[in-house]
Amino acid sequence: MQIHQMKPVHSLKDKRRIGRGGKRGTYSGKGQKGQKSRAGAKIRSELREAILKIPKKRGIKFKNSPKKIKPAIVVVSLQVLERTFKNGDAVNLKILLSRGLIKAASGRVPAVKILAGSGSFSKKIYLSTLEVSQRAKELIEKAGGKVRV
Repeated sequence: MQIHQMKPVHSLKDKRRIGRGGKRGTYSGKGQKGQKSRAGAKIRSELREAILKIPKKRGIKFKNSPKKIKPAIVVVSLQVLERTFKNGDAVNLKILLSRGLIKAASGRVPAVKILAGSGSFSKKIYLSTLEVSQRAKELIEKAGGKVRV
């Protein structure tokens, strides 16, 4: 018997099938438990996290976020003013607040607009620093009042 004719006593070892993927070993190079051992584990670098906090560099997805909602304008009709005020009275934001026609929300006085509504207007009142619709302005001036913006 020659040396090149010798055969090993045991057959070749089967490949270990534990773990699969990665290099080798039971845990495929991922170690045991923890965030990085889980499936789909992708931990972004600190730089990427920092960039995400800067709005301009975040990208289009974040630029079109909904804008802050403006507070609604409180509408007061001329019929309410006719019931509340007498001839010759002055009407402005402070007076509307004191009479309880409008309410301040969290310390802020809302924007107020006077609308004509339906019907006529006969009181002579003086409006100042309030938004007024065109028809309401005509009715107030027709009754003898004045509107100052």
